[in-house]
Amino acid sequence: MNTPTPDPYQGHVPPSSWGPGTPPAPPTAKSPTRRKAWITHGAVALVALLVGSGIGASGDSGSDDTSDAAGKATPRPEVTVTETADAEAEPAPTVTETETVTAKPKKAEAAEDPGPVASFAGDGEYLVGEDIKAGTYKTAGPEDAFGCYWERAKDASGEFESIIANNNLEGTGRVTLNKGEYFKTNGCQEWKKVG
Repeated sequence: MNTPTPDPYQGHVPPSSWGPGTPPAPPTAKSPTRRKAWITHGAVALVALLVGSGIGASGDSGSDDTSDAAGKATPRPEVTVTETADAEAEPAPTVTETETVTAKPKKAEAAEDPGPVASFAGDGEYLVGEDIKAGTYKTAGPEDAFGCYWERAKDASGEFESIIANNNLEGTGRVTLNKGEYFKTNGCQEWKKVG
């Protein structure tokens, strides 16, 4: 017959009222490492099962035999892989031809200085022998109602003492000009050489 084991905690006194003596031993619990080992082993087994199922489902038995259980050959699907190469179009090289051209100035043809002219406008100052030819000139008279003024001078100073001869015309007029003199005209029609 089994005798019951006395309960060591029976009549247990709370720690605050403990007296001299040894406190009772705490109750024993199951080791947590044992529980952890079961979980780890179970997880490893589950992963191994899934990997094995995946390999078996692929249908690859490791041999090239394509016959089924009845001995018939079963056609296997053909797989064609097409690769498209991504190539960037390279720009065509630009060829620029340059030609260096040196512009050669044309020889300026000497503008033929016609020399002194035989007719000139009715307004201006002219050097006889350089701008106009020496000789006798005629005008039709004033261009407008203000009259026609002409002057022969020994220089271009514009001083009163330099005047050789002058006149105000109301109609046609003539003047004889000598080389080296200055001829001033204002408000007259064109002067033309007549002699």
